[in-house]
Parts: sequence; structure tokens; C-alpha cells
Amino acid sequence: MAAVLAVVAIWASLPYLTAARFLVALTGQPAWAARHLPRSGAVPHRDVEVPTRHGPVAARIYQPDGRASRTLAVFPGVHAGGVDEPRLAELSSRLAATGAVVVSAPLPELRRYLVTPRSTDAIEDVTAWVASREDLAPDGVVGIVGVSFAGGLAIVAGGRPSIRDRVSAVVSIGGYGDLPRVMRFLCTGRTAAGGAMPPNDYGVAVLLLGAVESLVPANQAVALRRVIRTMLDAGSAQRSDPSRAAVLAAEAARDAATLPAPASELAALALARDVTALGPRLLPFVETLGSAPALSPERSPAPAAPVFLLHGADDDLIPPSETTRLADDLRARGVPRVRALITPFLSHADVEPRTSIADGWALLRFWSALLRASD
Repeated sequence: MAAVLAVVAIWASLPYLTAARFLVALTGQPAWAARHLPRSGAVPHRDVEVPTRHGPVAARIYQPDGRASRTLAVFPGVHAGGVDEPRLAELSSRLAATGAVVVSAPLPELRRYLVTPRSTDAIEDVTAWVASREDLAPDGVVGIVGVSFAGGLAIVAGGRPSIRDRVSAVVSIGGYGDLPRVMRFLCTGRTAAGGAMPPNDYGVAVLLLGAVESLVPANQAVALRRVIRTMLDAGSAQRSDPSRAAVLAAEAARDAATLPAPASELAALALARDVTALGPRLLPFVETLGSAPALSPERSPAPAAPVFLLHGADDDLIPPSETTRLADDLRARGVPRVRALITPFLSHADVEPRTSIADGWALLRFWSALLRASD
């Protein structure tokens, strides 16, 4: 009996050990754990093109040797980087090191800083493709992981009939429940929970890009979009290539100086990161830009699979109140298992290592539950 109990105890602790190793590897904290937890080696990977209804998506497959414990499709948010983007590569490789096959798929529209239903379609199609591949998903089911704006889109896709029964779990990291509500926050700095904080200027620039045609004459739209995209490219490159980011920022400023009014004024406000001035101009277009049901989980059928919502406590791009409201909405609509965690270990989609025992334990429990659900 003692031997049986020992085996059961070890089996029950494995998700915690796996989750702990993943979190320590991702955050580097705490240092003592990084020294003593067992380490995983690099996972082999290969690049592929996944067919979707809107054209192929360049993806990277991380596939551990032997039989994998789970299969995950990972979709990053609004960022120009591809499969080599450092944060995406780190997250994907660390997830694969837990014993998962991971298909990392940056979506073309989000790489162009556009949040449109095409990305929801692409998440659906990529997930269906992965689930149909016996070499990637032997049991025909896939967990979906969406980061930032892709978090909200992933939950919408997970509820679609074509893949609803082939999804083991849906994970949203820094995602949202209602896109127009997020857009209103970016325009006003007021959260749905009644709080206030300065919105992230990157998000305001993305919103401006989507509203260009409503703000300037048609003959100015192409040039203004080019300036905004160059500015956003500079922001995307800041972490991985600061020198290129500086070149792009200078290019955006140079091109902005050649624009006629009113495009020149809007470009100047964007380059100055003046969210206070831009917000009121963008607010009238929120519903037009974001009201499609395919863009918001709270306006679409809910997934049948368990949903895990993780959000940074100080997120200024998508407020953490979005996760709280979405969790309440999904529970009210009968999703069988919804787990939500607001944590100081994240900002938006970036890790912010902290050593609070309570916060660390909460995050460990969240990830171990997620690993169990996606097995």
C-alpha cells in the first residue's frame, strides 16, 4: 500500500514539477529553483506553411522526441515579428520542453497590425490542420494558446463548429472579452471596472491605423498608413534589434514631415505618442472597427473546452478587467471549466519576474491545471 501511495503521490506532483520547470525557465526566478529543478534540452523544430482559406501561414513546429503529452497551437498578438520573434520563440520552445508538440503560427493580419475576422478564420484553419495531422496530434485534439489580441480571437475560434470538439483547452494570455470595450479604454483611459490609467500608445497607434480611411481624404490614406506602420515596425524591433528600430523611427519621422494636412497632424500626434489628443478623434469609430462578432468572445458562441485566462495585473494595453468580465461571461454561458488569474508576473505579454511566494504559488497552480487539461 505504501508503494502504491508513493506512486500516486509522484504522479500527482508531475504537473506541478513540469509547470514549475516551465515557469522557472521562462522567468529565471527564483534563482534557487533554476539551480535545482530538472532541466529540459532544446526541442527540434522545423518551419512549414499551413494552408488557410486566406492563404498560407508561415509556422514553426517544435516536436519533442518520442510521444508528446499534448499538442498546442500558439498564436502571438499584434506584432510584425515572425516565428523568430524572441518572446514567441521562447514561449513556444519552453512549452515544447514540457513534452508538447507546439505549432507556433504568427498570423499575417496581426503582423500587419490589423485586428480583423481574417485572423479568427486563420486560427480556426490552423487548428483544424494541426488536429488533422496524426503525426502532430495523434488523438485529434489541440490546445489553443492566444497571446494579447490573439487571446480574444482564439476563444472565438475555439467555439466554432468545425473545431469545437477538437479543442482540448483554450488559453488566453493578456486577452479580452469585448474588442470595442478595449478600444474605448485605449481612447479614454477608462476601464470597464471604473478605474483609470494612461493607455498604451502602441495600442492607440494600432487603432489609428484601422481608422485611417475615416480620418483623412482617400488620397492621403496610403501615405499615412505607411508612416504608422513604419512607426509600429520600430516598436516591434525595439527589443530584438534596437539599431534597426532607430532607423525605422527616423524613417517614420522623415515621411511624416512630407504629409499634407490633416494626415500630417495625425502622424505628428502618433509619433509624439499623444494618446490624450488621439483618443477623442478615434472614439467615434470604435463600434465600426470592432463590432464584428468574430472579433469578440462575448459576442460569439463559447468554446466547449476548458478556458484558461491569464492576465498581467498592470496591463495598460488590454486592462485586466477584461479577463475578469470574460470569465464571468463564459461561466454564465455554461463553459464547463473557466480558470482566471490576474498576476504581477506579467505586464502585458512580457514576463515581469517577482518573488512573492503567494503570487508564485498561484501561477504554479494555474499552469499545472492547464497542463492537466491539455493532456
